[in-house]
This record gives sequence, C-alpha cells and structure tokens, in this order.
Amino acid sequence: MMENLSLYKGIHPGLVLDRELKSRNLKESSLAIELGECPQTLSEIIRGGIPIPPGLALKIEEALGWEVGFLSTLQLYYDINHEIKKQSASEHPDFSLLRPALFWDTKMDKIDWTAQKRAVIERVFSRGTEQEKNLIREFYGKETVDRILQETEFRLQRKIIPESI
Repeated sequence: MMENLSLYKGIHPGLVLDRELKSRNLKESSLAIELGECPQTLSEIIRGGIPIPPGLALKIEEALGWEVGFLSTLQLYYDINHEIKKQSASEHPDFSLLRPALFWDTKMDKIDWTAQKRAVIERVFSRGTEQEKNLIREFYGKETVDRILQETEFRLQRKIIPESI
C-alpha cells in the first residue's frame, strides 16, 4: 500500500478505508466488532468526521493485511493538507479594495492567492487601478511583484506569451 501512498496524499484515511471495505464486501460494523472497537467510532472515521488514532490504525492495518503505518501516514498528510488550506484561506488581500470586475471570470474567494500569484499580479497590473496595484504590492511584497512583472515583460518581448492577457 505504501507504493500507492502518493495517490492518496491529502485524502482522509477514512475514505481509503471505506473504499477498501466496499471492495472486500466488508461491513464497517463487522470490522469494528472484530477489532473490539465501537462501530460509531469507525463510522465517524470512515465519513471523515474524526482523525484515525494510531492504535486503531495499527489494528485496522493488521486486520486488512496493510503495511504498518499506512493509515497513520495518510492521516498525517491529510492533517498537513488541511492546515495548508486553512492558512492559505486566511491569506488574501482585502477584497473590499479590489473591484469585482477585475476578476470577472472567477470568484475572488475561490482564488488560490499563493499558487496563482503570477496570474493575479499580471491581471491587476494590466487592468487594475493604482490603489489595486498598491494593494497587491503590499500583499505579495514589492520584490516579488517586481520580479514577476520583469519576467512577464521578458516573455512578452520574446513573444513567449501573447501581449493580451
């Protein structure tokens, strides 16, 4: 199972467990009883409501013939992914200072302001007001904005990207 780990990174281990139980035609309540665990606990884990404790993960891995640490590793990756999303969700510029028309083709709260910073900077600096440009400079930092704008200008000069963005 560990060789498939990259396929499951960021997914709650309960979903992987649910899929496996269905593929084996096993009922979660039967597995819970076999493990000496409360069926409601296993049900909560499977629906992603609670994290899987290491002790229970070890019992499940043994019962299913999985490699030791697989479920705990999935839980760790899930927790990391969840934390990254939580931190990046609170990291965006003040939406009240950006005109909605600037991002007419998307919802501003759906933008990944970290992963899509190049596109955001290019759009604001090609269509934004001075206030919006200053907001983006403050949000990303002057050095980052200047570097991305220089790279964009270089690509425009080399005709690597079209002039209209």
